[in-house]
Amino acid sequence: MAENGSGRDFHDAADPRLTQLDKRLEQARRDEAVRQGTVHDDADAGYSLGNRVLAALIGSLVGSALIGWLIQRWFPVTSPWALIVMLFLGIAVAFRQIIRIGSERPE
Repeated sequence: MAENGSGRDFHDAADPRLTQLDKRLEQARRDEAVRQGTVHDDADAGYSLGNRVLAALIGSLVGSALIGWLIQRWFPVTSPWALIVMLFLGIAVAFRQIIRIGSERPE
């Protein structure tokens, strides 16, 4: 018989509601720790790193293409070459940024 006098022994029986509550509480504690910055979640770190790489790639390519297109519009003599040269420079800048992001030390 249980010590609390209810007739049920809560320590021996595995109540699915209690195990579900324990799982939800543990998840809430992990989320709060990540939110406060005391614990870094590996999945969030990988997602953040991927977003940084994607932003560097897209941003440098779009930016350099826009600059090349503007140079081409202002100076028609440079017709296809300004855009092509700026795209190659954008690719070089994107790879340089990606290499720099990849070589950073993890926190």
